[in-house]
Order: sequence, then C-alpha cells, then structure tokens
Amino acid sequence: MTGLNALVRAVPPPADPVDARGDWSEVEARLGVRLPGDYKLLVETYGWGEFCDYLYLRTPFGTSPHNGPEWHDGLLVWGTTMDADRLCWRTEGDPEEWPVVIRGRGVRQREEFGPGAAGFVEGWVTRQVRSAVLADMEPDLAPWFNAFRPRLHRCLRLSEGPRPYTERLRILRDVLAPTEDRGSWQDEDGVHGQDHFATVDTDWHLTYDRSHPHQIRVSFPPEARTQARDRLFAAVRLMGCTVLEITSTTGRPLPDWDADDSDDSEDSDG
Repeated sequence: MTGLNALVRAVPPPADPVDARGDWSEVEARLGVRLPGDYKLLVETYGWGEFCDYLYLRTPFGTSPHNGPEWHDGLLVWGTTMDADRLCWRTEGDPEEWPVVIRGRGVRQREEFGPGAAGFVEGWVTRQVRSAVLADMEPDLAPWFNAFRPRLHRCLRLSEGPRPYTERLRILRDVLAPTEDRGSWQDEDGVHGQDHFATVDTDWHLTYDRSHPHQIRVSFPPEARTQARDRLFAAVRLMGCTVLEITSTTGRPLPDWDADDSDDSEDSDG
C-alpha cells in the first residue's frame, strides 16, 4: 500500500496500537459493506488516535462510544477532526476506489478527493493535500500520532519567578529532554501565549502557558505518575518558581499530585 508506506515513513506508528484488531467480517456484516483494504491496514498500524492533535482516526474495535465508523447522510465516516468535520467515503462501486469525502459543519462544506484513507492522511500531514474545509498542518512541525489510551492530567499553577519566560521554557524542556515541538503561539506584545511539546521517550504531553495563569499542563500514562511528579517539580525549582496549586484538567483544585481525579480521561487528551 503506497499511501500507508509513505505515511509510516512520515509518522512513526505507536508500538502498541489501541483498538486496532478484531473481527473484520463481523464489522463488515454490521455496516453492510466491504471495507477498503488500505483502511484495514491503516487501523492495524496506528489504531485509534489522532494525527497532529487534529485529525482523528476511528477504528471499528473496542468499546468506546466515541469510536467506530458510522453512516451519516449516505456517507460512511471513518474519521473526524478537532473542528467536528467528518472524513468519509462515498461507497459506490469497488471499495478500493471509494473516493474520500470531507464533510464540514456547514451545509455546503463538502470536498471530494481520490480513493485511499491512508493516502489522504499522508497527503494532509505532509502538506501535499490542501483542503478548503480542513485546517492545514502547522508549518515547521514534524507530524506525529497520539494513540488514544488512558492518561492522567495535572495542571501546576506557578509563581512567576525571577527568570524570563524563554529561559524558564528552556529549563523545563532540558529537564524533560528529549522533547518534540507540538506548536506554539503568542500575542503581538509577547505577554500571552503557549508552548506545546511532548517528551519523546515517556509520552508526556505538555502545554506551558506564559501568563494568566502562569501554569504547566501535562498528561501522561498512569504508570508514569511518580516519575512525572518528580521531574516536573525538579524543573519548577530550577525555573525559580513555586507550585501554588495543583488542579485537574478542568481547573478543579486537588489536595496533592496523587489525589484521585474524576476528571482524568479514560481514552485521550481530549
């Protein structure tokens, strides 16, 4: 599969894909159609998750109500986006020739591309496919894939400290190195902004907010709870800051890092 091979070269798949394998014949009987072979290989290679925090791949396996292909207005949906667009097939003729159809939120937001889900994703992450409906992949970022698996979420609200923001960010990333960029923004005055990055070896996802509030948000696998606490608190000390409060992902105060949190996601960062 040329599209999938190119995608794997561009975006390393997870070592342990989530909801990636099951009985395809049962799935096809339930949907009433035979599914394209490249989609099956795409699912088995990447599993349930998201490309570049934007494009969500659905798989027909597992128990989550948020996963799985579904019919919508005569189209078969195999993925979605952060903006609630739908990635679909127009299921006419040979499944290997089904065109990819993008359905946006607006009534007239519809685009059609050539066949191949994997090829479409590869084209989007490498900026070769341009869409009037979908947002573009951010420039200057290497594409990535996040598997949707259980994660814990913590937010550390910090004192300002004496060091400038750029130095604090450098220290934070040095302590957690190696890391990869996941995008950033700041206003014209440089007062407000965020930096997003991920750790390469431990699969922690972080957002560092410049101000209002000054905070570090992190999600990580449950088994990394102690390691994440120790390394983040060490980084905060080197940054010259103090942890003022620990909160959940929704801003609910927690008594300590290890407190049980009902806001923790079962599946992802979403």
